[in-house]
Amino acid sequence: MNPKPKDAVIANARIVLADRVIEQGWLALADGRIAEIGEGRAPAGAEDAGGDLIMPGLIELHTDHLEAHYVPRPKVFWNPVAAVISYDGQLATSGITTVFDSLRVWREDGAEEVDGRAGVLAAAITTAREASLLRADHFLHLRCEIPMPSVVEEARELIDRPDVKLMSLMDHTPGQRQFRDEVKLRDYYRGKGGGKTDAELDELFAKRFEYQKQYAANNMREIVALAHRYKIPLASHDDTTEENVADAVRDRVSVAEFPTTLEAARGLHQAGIDILMGAPNVVRGGSHSGNIAAVDLAREGLLDILSSDYIPSSLLMGALQLPEHVPAISLPAAVRTVTKAPAEAVGLTDRGEIATGKRADLIRVHVAGSVPVVRSVWREGNRVA
Repeated sequence: MNPKPKDAVIANARIVLADRVIEQGWLALADGRIAEIGEGRAPAGAEDAGGDLIMPGLIELHTDHLEAHYVPRPKVFWNPVAAVISYDGQLATSGITTVFDSLRVWREDGAEEVDGRAGVLAAAITTAREASLLRADHFLHLRCEIPMPSVVEEARELIDRPDVKLMSLMDHTPGQRQFRDEVKLRDYYRGKGGGKTDAELDELFAKRFEYQKQYAANNMREIVALAHRYKIPLASHDDTTEENVADAVRDRVSVAEFPTTLEAARGLHQAGIDILMGAPNVVRGGSHSGNIAAVDLAREGLLDILSSDYIPSSLLMGALQLPEHVPAISLPAAVRTVTKAPAEAVGLTDRGEIATGKRADLIRVHVAGSVPVVRSVWREGNRVA
């Protein structure tokens, strides 16, 4: 059980609401909720925030960073509960109070790292949660690689867990979506896979082509049906073409993760599907795969949600940099991309903004030059960092 939340007042803060910033404000917390929001002089005994930003705790829908803690080196598997605790601590100190842990739901013959170990990591998250070892609130995001032979079977093994709250439809077959440029995919595997030769990559790619031809169509139908049956929101992944957009609309996806072209993003937006892009893309100024830049989509009004993806600290940094890149985006609008918008996309109505009655999931942020520093973190009114 979590400890009983402590009532508190935080004062002398720049409070980022969903639609404006209170330049000198205060917050009262009671029973794990936001009880009152004020401006100017605060009640006696308040904690002084020193003029720092007070923001809602960040909400992360897609991070596969847990894998780096579980397999810190090739063929080195860490204690899974210890890996979860380490990963959770990094999330909290990055300002993330709600996280959807992205787990790979598939096996592949000869694959190293964490393929096929979603069950191990899900169990470790449960163990850590039940022992009250976690600072953030954890849900599961099942990343389903559609062409893989075992993906439906593995999804079924996890689908009835109460913490499964998102599923994504992925297809990394060479020559399409994220890796339309096969050269970039080869470079990716050489860097990630310990230096595969061209002959080894030829063999791997041939196997991937065969998997897609043999399994993808049926697996897509099965996974989509499974998500709808259990009322789990769906995300598409790396939409590139009009056909990809049409598939996303057909499958009733809620979120489109990392569309790779402006054309796809426009189609998804027109269909009312929330567009999620990587915060590292914002911070770096572009995609590491050579696809559309997140800032370019933001300028077109086509960016709804940011995700830290593979660098937890990028979520806060990317959001705070958005107004610098796109002056039409205000600070509250930028913060919504990492708080209110992701919460609404997956049906979390109790968090994601500073408003009376909402969960007291809060972060205190000091900005040093261009780098934000998370000084304090509250989850349901309890200070966790």
